[in-house]
Amino acid sequence: MRMKLSKPYLYNALEGMNFQSFTEIQKKTLPAALKGRDILGVSETGSGKTHAFLLPVFDRLDEDEQEVQSVIVSPTRELADQLHRFASELASYTTAPIDIRLYTGGRDRERELERLKKSQPQVVIGTPGKLVDLAVKENALKLYRARTFVIDEADMTLEFGFLKELETLANVIDKRAQLLVFSATLPEHLRQFVKKSMYQPLEVILSKDRLSKLNIRHRFIKSPQDKRLETLDRIIGAINPYLALVFANTIEEVDALASHLRALDLDVTKLHGNLTVRERKQAIREIEKLNVQYIAASDMAARGIDIDGVSHVVNLAFPKDPNFYIHRVGRTGRMGASGEAITLYDEHDSEAFDFLKQEGVTLEFCDIKDGEFIQSKQKPEKQDKRRPSKQEKIKPGYKKKHHARRKKGQS
Repeated sequence: MRMKLSKPYLYNALEGMNFQSFTEIQKKTLPAALKGRDILGVSETGSGKTHAFLLPVFDRLDEDEQEVQSVIVSPTRELADQLHRFASELASYTTAPIDIRLYTGGRDRERELERLKKSQPQVVIGTPGKLVDLAVKENALKLYRARTFVIDEADMTLEFGFLKELETLANVIDKRAQLLVFSATLPEHLRQFVKKSMYQPLEVILSKDRLSKLNIRHRFIKSPQDKRLETLDRIIGAINPYLALVFANTIEEVDALASHLRALDLDVTKLHGNLTVRERKQAIREIEKLNVQYIAASDMAARGIDIDGVSHVVNLAFPKDPNFYIHRVGRTGRMGASGEAITLYDEHDSEAFDFLKQEGVTLEFCDIKDGEFIQSKQKPEKQDKRRPSKQEKIKPGYKKKHHARRKKGQS
């Protein structure tokens, strides 16, 4: 597990955190990142991207310089908070104090500004809007001295509409700064940002056949839309999850799902975009303390938090964007562990199955009988997308005239 790190305490940190070996994305990006090269790293959720950029950040840090040296941008306050915890854990293994500060919405802004007048952090972790506020609008956070600029979950950051903020931050930070961009996918708008902002980056793209590389069993159960909760009840009777993520496609469906699970006397919490900051923090605490066994979630909420220990992912329906299937099921089967994904479908989902076949997924169609999964031959049929031609209206007397013409022709 030896990597050419210049700081001995980082080896102690890795051992103390029970690192057994570097993951594929870490092996392929760390050597170049440690030398200061720009990196574009694309790999699935749970592949170890976080430490692929945190290790270079701390390895290049000068503990004696009390100024901003590294800036890490994350799309949500929950992910930023988790990054802050991971960074603080690495820093705890050094005897020299490292000033790491977290900047997200919902915090005491005036207190942050007062502290920035007195001193600057060495490592900055925050959400795009908050960093623009403190660095550009207030000119209080001095990002221009940073030597490393990290964009975590870059595809999600752009999906959430933060392109303008990213470009603003990139213009503030020294042009010579190292840029590390990590993402689960590589959409075209991210490719354009990389082309514009990065200097000869090392590109490590591990997203091809993303699902086939994960140790996940993919099961599919045919179910009418109005019977989904009944089918879910049968699934619950057949599994005993350590932690299950149950996805619905709308906030209203998530609320109804959570109520349904509570009515079954299950330990459940919910995550979706309409929760208040306080409600989201409470839900995350319940999850981290393992006080719940089921999480009713929407796509946006689940992508905004890193959840450990997920043994099962259940989709009440395919997501509207098939790429979100990858984000959903990528919550299980992580870091070598096995997982199970169960998806309900109907005859309208043939295109979703075409997408999964392209991703190399082994499709297992099944049903549930007496509390056990049994194999099934059910699968969606191809939908005929041609518009049926409108049948011409038969005018009065048409048949009579038609028969008269035929009789005349035969005479």
